[in-house]
Amino acid sequence: MSDSKNHGSGSVSPADTSDRVGMQVIRERGGNPEEIRETLIDAIGAEFSTYYYYTNLRTHLAGHEDYKEITEDARLEDRSHFELVMPRVYELGGHIPVDIGDFMNRASCPHAELPDDPTAENILEVLLEAERCAIRTWSEVCDMTQDCDPRTYDMASRILQEEIDHEAWFIELLSMERDGEVNPAGHFVRDQPGDAPYSKNRSFNDSA
Repeated sequence: MSDSKNHGSGSVSPADTSDRVGMQVIRERGGNPEEIRETLIDAIGAEFSTYYYYTNLRTHLAGHEDYKEITEDARLEDRSHFELVMPRVYELGGHIPVDIGDFMNRASCPHAELPDDPTAENILEVLLEAERCAIRTWSEVCDMTQDCDPRTYDMASRILQEEIDHEAWFIELLSMERDGEVNPAGHFVRDQPGDAPYSKNRSFNDSA
């Protein structure tokens, strides 16, 4: 019987810290880890931006406590998306921008700014379009990674499921608020605000 171990060595030299096997295997499968990494930075820039802007949008939904509750779920889940994917940027040999202004300028989606006339209807329109941009963003990441980078694909796929949830929530609310139409989302309240049932990393210990 042979003592050789097929995966014991490869294109990265032993003890070489200047390269990463995790990136090499993406290349071997036809992917471009640098392109994936830069796309992820843009994508999580949008998630971080959305977390900030949703804080303001939610605050201005005064008197609509049901809308505020659902916006809070989306807000905290977008933060979870940032926290889930940020380490992946470093695993792919990169880093998030040092300057937050540079980071926000790279965001893959327009900022979800408070409208000049902050009615519930106008705020819900901003929320809806932000979620639609997120769906397009994470669908692109899934397309880039499906056949070459299972780790990133898994993250992006789980985030995408939550973004599709969010779109349905805001369609439901906007349909009733603006048009008086019932357009159900099949929404179930999260167990806790920002529970992020698909994407949230569970704590390794109680101090995390």
